[in-house]
Amino acid sequence: MKRPLGAIKHGTVAVLDVGSSKICCFIAQMDGDNLPKVIGIGQQASHGMKSGNIVNMETLEDSILNAVHAAEQMAGETVNSVFVNLSGGNPSSHNINLEISINGHEVTESDLTQALEHASQVQGPAGNPEQGRQLIHSMPTGYTLDGNRGIKDPRGMHGETLGVTMHLVTAASNSLRNLKTCIKRCHLDPLSFVLSPFASGLACLVEDEMELGVTLVDMGGSTTSIAVFSEGKLVYCDVIPVGGHHVTNDVARGLSTPVVEAERMKTLYGHAVATVTDEREMIDVPQVGEAAGSQPQQVPRSLLVGIIQPRLEETFEIVRSKLEMSGFDKIGGRRVVLTGGASQLPGLPDLASLILDKQVRIGRPIRVTGLADATGGPSFATCAGLLTYATIAHNDVQGEKVPEVHHPQNFVGRFGRWFRENF
Repeated sequence: MKRPLGAIKHGTVAVLDVGSSKICCFIAQMDGDNLPKVIGIGQQASHGMKSGNIVNMETLEDSILNAVHAAEQMAGETVNSVFVNLSGGNPSSHNINLEISINGHEVTESDLTQALEHASQVQGPAGNPEQGRQLIHSMPTGYTLDGNRGIKDPRGMHGETLGVTMHLVTAASNSLRNLKTCIKRCHLDPLSFVLSPFASGLACLVEDEMELGVTLVDMGGSTTSIAVFSEGKLVYCDVIPVGGHHVTNDVARGLSTPVVEAERMKTLYGHAVATVTDEREMIDVPQVGEAAGSQPQQVPRSLLVGIIQPRLEETFEIVRSKLEMSGFDKIGGRRVVLTGGASQLPGLPDLASLILDKQVRIGRPIRVTGLADATGGPSFATCAGLLTYATIAHNDVQGEKVPEVHHPQNFVGRFGRWFRENF
């Protein structure tokens, strides 16, 4: 993290959300103790990405350039570097335990640094036992002293052995290299890559949720990302290659309608749970291949809902299975927060609550100012979370003490202290 901290200049930060459905760029002004204020927004349809991986670098490059240019025009600024999300590359989550001997003396800052550096090197780029993987995040989640668990800050304590539990997130090196190359071809320097559900969690989760345990489900166009937070830290993450585009394609095939019309019907008439009025309400369905102006077919809304609901049920069943297999289902508590563009379908929280057997709410960005109503919704959570992540880096570079302010902003202060202590 040393490189991005030194690269932020003039209090202006740019972030880039490279997704399978849209490319979004935020440019924000860092103003001392205040939350970042968005002064430029650019959004373009994403071309060249599928399931979080690049399939056409040239078209993706054009989408990124157009989004960044639009944000620069609005902000009146030119950006040379960006914080970027990562949703592809098959991210993998690992928790490891390591111990170092301190020979009975007092635990110092250098002891912590030694333990954290040693843990980070276990699956880092230099000596990674998993071939073709690169370290993205390395986060301490807990400490032990002579086997005693539950220690949050061991500094000043005496013991023989200091242990640290690290959460490591790795991704496929080639996927990461391709994304980095594409961004550099846009004459931008990628300062840091941040896992998409981690960024969304920083944007949408309130402090108590992070402390007590919460599962964030970020539903994008081609992927659904999972992140479990506990005791204020990210402890597990995963990505499922299923998203809103799969629902749209199901509708297009099931009703024999163009994909554009399927997306329109899903947005206007779609619902995650069937209702008693669906059978009586009729909707127009243009048929694929028919000439413009031809009479559309009329079908009951229940047919549309009957196509949408099974795919969403399958998605949440996969999420439930992933959580149970990882062992983090209970750690995530009874709370689920849905975010991302595909989470805006009416009735989705009810369906998720039924399948996951947890309390469910929709998450929206809460730690960024300057967002309009149209850009402050769940579909912009990742971009807003990247700004929260960048805020910590900016405050560290300025040598400022991140203020302890009232909810919900006080999370920034706590995360800032943890960030500076461990990076």
